[in-house]
Amino acid sequence: MRSREYGPDLTPPWKRRKPAPEVPADRDLVVEEVTTGFCGAVVRCEKTAEGPTVTLEDRFGKHRVFPMTPSGFLLEGRPVTLVRPAAGPARTGPARTASGSIAVPGARARVARAGRIYVEGRHDAELVERVWGDDLRIEGVVVEYLEGVDDLPAIVAEFAPGPDARLGVLVDHLVPGSKESRIAERVTGDDVLVVGHPYIDIWEAVKPASVGIAAWPRVPRGQDWKTGVCRSLGWPENTGAAWQRILGRVHSYKDLEPALLGRVEELIDHVTAAP
Repeated sequence: MRSREYGPDLTPPWKRRKPAPEVPADRDLVVEEVTTGFCGAVVRCEKTAEGPTVTLEDRFGKHRVFPMTPSGFLLEGRPVTLVRPAAGPARTGPARTASGSIAVPGARARVARAGRIYVEGRHDAELVERVWGDDLRIEGVVVEYLEGVDDLPAIVAEFAPGPDARLGVLVDHLVPGSKESRIAERVTGDDVLVVGHPYIDIWEAVKPASVGIAAWPRVPRGQDWKTGVCRSLGWPENTGAAWQRILGRVHSYKDLEPALLGRVEELIDHVTAAP
């Protein structure tokens, strides 16, 4: 005889695996896909002929689409089954900073470290502050700008970096064979990390779509790049006003190119690493 409680498979109730809880795939919910390890925030849910799918966006702006299979995702390390959200107010997840980090409510700014992050110019500093400002204050990291890198060796020597006072430097247009790359090689060491992005100017590190343009214009050699951009886009030739226009369109890491995101994160890790 079979027990009615055990059912046809004769598996005791206490051995049966409980189904993963269903969680609405609300926008900005951060989950990890179990088979690939891809972690990102929910961007959208769609109904397809093969079944519902969810699109995730990681902190570098990369999108991937996954089927919403049972137990197909991890939420805070636990298996869940994502389901399409019901109409109405969206579920609110943990608050996040503009850089994508989990915000710490009520956190006080840490006393400034001896280490520093240097960037080339004021625009670079303002962009870093816009996206990473909350994180930098919690970590006690100060960002200063150099007005170019020609004097970087002398600046580094005067700073006298060490294990308790590490220095990170972000350089524009750091490509092999450039003047900037040669200067970087002269100062890089255990306590000095120089990284860069491939863009002529920090303006280009802002995604064109965020600014409302199809692409950043190509400016002929020998012409001031920022002025050339303003001319090509039909903007007034006031680079300060143009920058404020661009900066005003940056709300989070999602508005920046991955080539910049990774480099800034690298510098923060370097400066805050334990000696």
